[in-house]
Amino acid sequence: MDLVALDCTLSVSRCYGIVCLLGVIILLGGCQSILTGPTALPVPAAKPLPVPTASHEFSFDPEREDVVGTLRVVTANKGDTLSDIARRFNLGYEEIVSANPGIDPWLPREGTKIVIPTLFILPDAPRNGIVVNLAAMRLFYFPKTKAGKLQKVITHPLGIGRVEWKTPEGLTKITSKVEKPSWIPTPSIRKEHAKNGDPLPAVVPPGPDNPMGTHVLRLAWPTFAIHGTDKPPSVGLRGSHGCLRMYPEDIMRIYNNVSVGTPVRVVNQPRLFGWRGRELYMQAYPILEDDKRNHDQSIKKLLSKLRSTPKAKLDARPKAKINQALLNEVIRKPRALAIPITQPNITLSTYLARTTHVRNTVPLNATWNGDMSRQLTAAEILEMAEKEP
Repeated sequence: MDLVALDCTLSVSRCYGIVCLLGVIILLGGCQSILTGPTALPVPAAKPLPVPTASHEFSFDPEREDVVGTLRVVTANKGDTLSDIARRFNLGYEEIVSANPGIDPWLPREGTKIVIPTLFILPDAPRNGIVVNLAAMRLFYFPKTKAGKLQKVITHPLGIGRVEWKTPEGLTKITSKVEKPSWIPTPSIRKEHAKNGDPLPAVVPPGPDNPMGTHVLRLAWPTFAIHGTDKPPSVGLRGSHGCLRMYPEDIMRIYNNVSVGTPVRVVNQPRLFGWRGRELYMQAYPILEDDKRNHDQSIKKLLSKLRSTPKAKLDARPKAKINQALLNEVIRKPRALAIPITQPNITLSTYLARTTHVRNTVPLNATWNGDMSRQLTAAEILEMAEKEP
């Protein structure tokens, strides 16, 4: 092989058929310049986030479990509001705002991590018919289940009555079902609207501007009902005259599933405990303004009652110890999140840090189709909270 002495100049980017070494070029087959180095390896593509699944229908073993759903995290898209994300994941306004303190609900900024509180502790109530938890602003429907089968629960967010127009608590039932209803405001509602310079007609006919939406489930309590709304972003606000309002897509589902005579139980439970697997969970909601009970003092009583149930004696549950620091943190910061308070050596932040991230898209099999045509501005949402029936 012939050797040819040459200077290796810095201007050569590639030398084909030679290697430049110590000022001597050795003829070889297609070498890379020492200036450019070896060819860079391709950077592995980021693994795509999982597609979210619907968070309104679950099956569970009623003899063992009290917790359904999954806690998730998404990244805010450009132009998103928390109200937009809430409807996408079948949540109410207060739920998503409580879960994300310190984040501007109207301008969360693109790229902000948003906690999606779709992990639910079921209310402490008989699991049949409809159960409404006012503190959670959420409805739970328990269809009849065949013996030996898992129980099903369907859950949706609600709007509830304002302080001066409280939604009553107690047991009632569905007395009738009405599609395309007319709204007949009560004299007191008409008086209030007239006083505010917004007089109402005696009857509001069916249509897109009917505050009762497209479907109504009337209750045995006179003047109270479960119904839709012409302003979906109001769901999860405390702004009605006592009725329970739902997203249009949700009221249609419940309307089609329930029958006249279905029991409806309304409770107010801002502190919930429940079992899943070996873990005891706690979920704390902000206490309603007019709820004067001392819920912090009742925590020990609730825990003592829970420990005495048959569920608490299953498997290794009797040995589960409360993470007292985490329990105290959940009580101090009621964020509508179901947290496993028997996991040792974790804090709320470390628990959230390991929560699964999913795409910020309408979930598979969701009740909503993603139509944004009736979404409102922040000012409109806050204003109509004072006007909804």
